[in-house]
Order: sequence, then structure tokens, then C-alpha cells
Amino acid sequence: MNFAILAAGEGSRLAQEGVELPKPLVKIKGEAMIDRLIRIFHECGAESIYIITNNLTPLTQEHLRQLQEADPLLHILVKTTPSSMHSFYELRQVMGNGKFCLTTVDTIFCEEEFKQYIQAWQAADKDGMMAVTDYIDDEKPLYIATTEDLTITGFFDSEPQPFISGGIYGLNERSFPVIDKCIREGQSRMRNFQRQLVKDGLRLKAYPFSKILDVDHASDIEKAETFLRTQ
Repeated sequence: MNFAILAAGEGSRLAQEGVELPKPLVKIKGEAMIDRLIRIFHECGAESIYIITNNLTPLTQEHLRQLQEADPLLHILVKTTPSSMHSFYELRQVMGNGKFCLTTVDTIFCEEEFKQYIQAWQAADKDGMMAVTDYIDDEKPLYIATTEDLTITGFFDSEPQPFISGGIYGLNERSFPVIDKCIREGQSRMRNFQRQLVKDGLRLKAYPFSKILDVDHASDIEKAETFLRTQ
């Protein structure tokens, strides 16, 4: 299975709060967030790992170039994009067909739960499997509605549901025409892409995690470290 990381955001909130490193290089328990994801993906048997970063952060670019020299599975794309949805669109151009797992660079989760999720996604007869959580610590959560068997029926900004998106997306190549359509229509944001997946009839399943955190603020770094210390 291929894996992909969205790391093209500016991390402006962290910078405004005094965090000097670019978001992908911020360390959680002594390990840069992007390094942590790459390591976990390798442990899950990654065939290739695709990463998009912007051209505004030379520190991240240099870090990834050094990693790439020692890791033939890494494929690095440097391009500034207006949204995470556009970042996925750019990665879509270079990724092969088949199932893949796409994550945001700042998603923090229990490693064992993630590995179980990947196994479930590999075995699933679905077009997508989205990681969800009932732990809500997000300024603008994306709520996910499901049936009793966890089939996803909708994505909502302001209609509370049991789960929210965790920024971890298991998808297959049937998602590519959908992202292409979103770009043609001038849409932006991953949540609108996810809504289009439902509208276009893709079969999506939710996979619950106990907790998933995003690192958007300086205070989230300590929260993430506290969470991982308990795992």
C-alpha cells in the first residue's frame, strides 16, 4: 500500500505563538512529526511514501532531501498550494492506483490503533475508510454521520454527530476523478472533497480511534506528548 503526507501548510498559528520550527519538524517526544509518520508507515509495510511540502520552508525541504537520500521509498513534491485539498490533487498526479492512506502531517494517534486500522483498510471491500474519533478538541471539527454499521452518510460543519474526522484518509483510485472534479469546480478544503465523495456514491466506512489530536497551537505540543506517554 502507498502512503501520503500533506505537509504543505504554513503552520502560521504555531509561528505566531513562538514555535520557531516549521510544523513538520516540530518534535513530539523527541521525534519530528513528519519523521514519526514516515517511521510508522514503514512499519506498516509501505510500498511508497509520497510527501508534499511548500516552497516557503527551506528547513523542511532540506530535511526531507536528506531523508530521501537514505530512503528510496520517499517521493518528495515541493509546491505551495492554497489548501490541503489542492495538495492532495498534486499528489494524485504522481501516485499510482490501488489503496493508499493519506494523512495530515500533524495528526497524532496511538501507533497500535493505526496499525490495526491499516490492516482493516487493506481487508475492506470499500472505496474508503476514514479514521474518526469521539474526542473533540478542535476549533472547527468536521462531524461525520454514520449508520449503525459505520457506513459514512455525511460530513457536517455544525451538526454534532458521534464522530469527527481524524485527518487520516484511506482511499483508492476511485477518489481521483472526485478530486479532479472538485478542482475543476473551484472547490477547496478537504472537507468539501469528502462531501463530494459521498455525493458521488463512493462507499466509505468510519474506523473509530480512541483519540486523535491535531497540533495547531503551541499548547497542543504538550497535549500530544502527554497523550503519547500514556500509550
